[in-house]
Amino acid sequence: MIKKMSTAQPLKKIVSCVILDLDGTLLNTDGIVSDVLRVYLGEYGMQWDGREVQKVVGKTPLEAASAVVEAYGLSCTTSELLSEITPMFSNQWCNIKALPGANRLIKHLSGHRVSMAMASNSPRENIETKISFHQGWKESFSVIIGGDEVRLGKPSPEIFLEVAKRLNVDPSSCLVIEDSLPGVTAGKAAGMEVVAVPSIPKQSHLYTSADEVINSLLDLQPEKWGLPPFQDWIKDTLPLEPWHIGGPVAKGFGRGSKVLGIPTANLSTEGYGSLLSEHPSGVYFGWAGLSKRGVFKMVMSVGWNPYFDNTEKTIEPWLLHDFGEDFYGEELRLIIVGYIRPEANFSSLQSLIEKIHHDRKVAEEALDLPLFSKYKDDPYIKSST
Repeated sequence: MIKKMSTAQPLKKIVSCVILDLDGTLLNTDGIVSDVLRVYLGEYGMQWDGREVQKVVGKTPLEAASAVVEAYGLSCTTSELLSEITPMFSNQWCNIKALPGANRLIKHLSGHRVSMAMASNSPRENIETKISFHQGWKESFSVIIGGDEVRLGKPSPEIFLEVAKRLNVDPSSCLVIEDSLPGVTAGKAAGMEVVAVPSIPKQSHLYTSADEVINSLLDLQPEKWGLPPFQDWIKDTLPLEPWHIGGPVAKGFGRGSKVLGIPTANLSTEGYGSLLSEHPSGVYFGWAGLSKRGVFKMVMSVGWNPYFDNTEKTIEPWLLHDFGEDFYGEELRLIIVGYIRPEANFSSLQSLIEKIHHDRKVAEEALDLPLFSKYKDDPYIKSST
């Protein structure tokens, strides 16, 4: 098998240690937060719709609770809200999933003996509980500091400066990886290099102070910072733990064939909100099973398609076969086995079309490799046919 290292990039700066945030950076905590607040606010006859998520992300528990009380005009105090929802959160810690690329990153840095620390605005006890459900995490970090162990949480730089002190390293030699604006602000104020991985959709433009903004941890290139590169890319693709999604083929935006000349077989996202929140926007590939036609190679986009500025996260698979007719309503099942690139905007329609065709070429060649071709017989997609 031919392995390809991630593409060499000019060095930004050589760092000696990596400091990671937890919630929203390594763990998909946002879904749990939404679930708990949806239930709690429902008791008040109110609906959590995510509008205030920006006021919650990256904040200390007290600050986040205060923002919810103010935004929804609740009759309870901040302390009362915290005392009521804290047990609700505690019951959910075991259900929080690692974000895509989190285990890969921790294993990679740990395997290369890169010094790692964790700095989170969450209380230390909560951090310990959350990471206890993820094998190998706790022992990978030389230092772990919670928001209750410093005088001021992020955006104050105090927590990051304390990490550097405990590691006995200069702050300028540290790379911080953060999902929130308070975290990015804190890292830069501490004199550190910062990579932002925004957890709130379509907000990348706000992270101007970060040294780099990436779509997800899958897109991190450690060699940019003088760290050992990943060596798991194969022919311009990153193998993933396979995941499935399916349903009847739905009518999309009418732009696939008409505007792009690319007939996508759209899936309804109804009922798949939590699944979609687990996977970063980007271009993926795999196999597609159609109930009446068989199994075909497939490349697909997941996300908001910046060129068209979607208001909702969509799934748009392109089955790499000339069918000659529509098949709306037919059962379509997908197994996604690899990742190609992050979602991107384009200066012109032509450049978008060229990139999509390049994605097709990459997917077609990768799916011929035994590593990926074996999934053509996956029971989930075969059962649809």
